[in-house]
Amino acid sequence: MSNGDREFKLLSAAADFIREDFEGEDTRWLKSPFYWVKKLSSSSKGRFGKQLVNQWLAAKGLSVKYTSTDSEADIEVNNKRVEIKFSTLWQNGQYAFQQIRDQNYDFLICLGISPHDAHCWVITKDLLLQKVIGHMGQHTGATGRDTAWVRLNPSSPPDWMAECGGTLESAFKIIQTLVSR
Repeated sequence: MSNGDREFKLLSAAADFIREDFEGEDTRWLKSPFYWVKKLSSSSKGRFGKQLVNQWLAAKGLSVKYTSTDSEADIEVNNKRVEIKFSTLWQNGQYAFQQIRDQNYDFLICLGISPHDAHCWVITKDLLLQKVIGHMGQHTGATGRDTAWVRLNPSSPPDWMAECGGTLESAFKIIQTLVSR
């Protein structure tokens, strides 16, 4: 082995040692069926979340189609316009559902994936306007109106979200009620 090879191996070992400091790898995900999702870009994660919700609702027997007339909602479920936000669990134990806007949809589905669990909340547009949009600004402070976000720990969501689900089963019951109106 040449001196250059030894130096390269030493440098590689040093890089491997400090790798976690830069990647921020959360070892809870290592044996998760969703591990690969963590490696997607932000836009790909969002697209994955939309497709996953679409597939889930269709598999549960609902009529789902992508909206084609505008970009103000992601899907239509039994003719109700639905926006979808997706998050994987952050290292701090929270989900962050981002880029929530005041657009033309009836309700928002927030799907969160943890290493070995999933959480889902269904928030009506009226409730979003009361509690989120204009109250939880994402880029412009709490009173920002352009975009908002909901950050929450799935084991202790805000009180106002108590009636919005939390489990896949409870969220699906809410969706069934909203789309049958």
